[in-house]
Amino acid sequence: MDKGEDAMLEVRLEGLTLRVANVKRSIEFYGGKLGLRVEIDKAPQFAMIRVGSPTGGTIGLLAHDSANSLGSISMTPEQRAGIHVELTTDNLDVLYEHLKARGVVFFEPPHEEPWERSMRAHDPDGYTVEFAEGRRGHRGVT
Repeated sequence: MDKGEDAMLEVRLEGLTLRVANVKRSIEFYGGKLGLRVEIDKAPQFAMIRVGSPTGGTIGLLAHDSANSLGSISMTPEQRAGIHVELTTDNLDVLYEHLKARGVVFFEPPHEEPWERSMRAHDPDGYTVEFAEGRRGHRGVT
């Protein structure tokens, strides 16, 4: 492949969407407690949360489809907890204290892993929200 073809193959992650039981409750968590920007509020069906700058990624919050018996509402709490929304910050300890003061309950406070320093909380639907210090994959661990 030449360079022109490589450039056409670039892929970016713009965001992800979570199925939630109550869009307003999720807006209160992601927008109110975490302090992320609510870009679209079409509750009770949908909301979009912007992470970081105006060009940052998004977290979509989509109400469960109760008409679909095989949809996300049938996920177990363990399955939801296994889904991680992974965010980063430059100062984990300061963010931890800030979010704790806003009412975020962490089930893992800041701690060291072999590959990163991180902390984790659950959102209202049981999805794991993980914060890591520094940019993911840039700690020099191979």
